[in-house]
Amino acid sequence: MLVNYFPILIFTFVGLALGIVLIVLNLVLGKLLGHARADSEKQSPYECGFEAFEDARMKFDVRYYLVAILFIIFDLEIAFLFPWAVALEGIGMAGFWAMMMFLGVLVVGFIYEWRKGALEWE
Repeated sequence: MLVNYFPILIFTFVGLALGIVLIVLNLVLGKLLGHARADSEKQSPYECGFEAFEDARMKFDVRYYLVAILFIIFDLEIAFLFPWAVALEGIGMAGFWAMMMFLGVLVVGFIYEWRKGALEWE
């Protein structure tokens, strides 16, 4: 019974050994070949091209989160529509009306969010 788990054990040990070897190799070669001097150019921001103007821990408006939730909801809707469309012939009218009820609930939620002003930007 335990023989079945032997390849998993080998895979785990090889992965851990490779990880440790690469970390040690990076530390050794980094000291030998790397430049440890940090100047102002290396410390400057490079992702956006300008200096940070606020703290990274500033509070975001709740509308960002609402838009993210709406995106997740409608992204999941599309994820459910593809397999439903492929299997529509096999599931018949019952599957069709079940999906129409699902879409109806999503439309009601979308209308609610719209009326609450979650999609309005100032």
